[in-house]
Amino acid sequence: MLTQRSGFIVWVNDLKAAAKQLERFGSIHYISKKLHYVVMYTYADRVEETMKQVSRLHFVKKVERSYRNEIKTEYNSNMPDKTRFYSL
Repeated sequence: MLTQRSGFIVWVNDLKAAAKQLERFGSIHYISKKLHYVVMYTYADRVEETMKQVSRLHFVKKVERSYRNEIKTEYNSNMPDKTRFYSL
């Protein structure tokens, strides 16, 4: 059984402090050294309280929620398939 996970982006001032301290709030997916942000995932039922706790840390500038799991990823096309017109 898979648990629902939700992601958020944490904009930071200090990457070393962020890498060490943010691990206790969830799993870190990506750390950008150039743009100074961390992408991390946590359980969906604890997202709001985790975001509040993370935003209180001294090295955090801003915390943004990721809406990736809310975006529709199943696509359908009402247009007819035109590939048969372009065949040789």
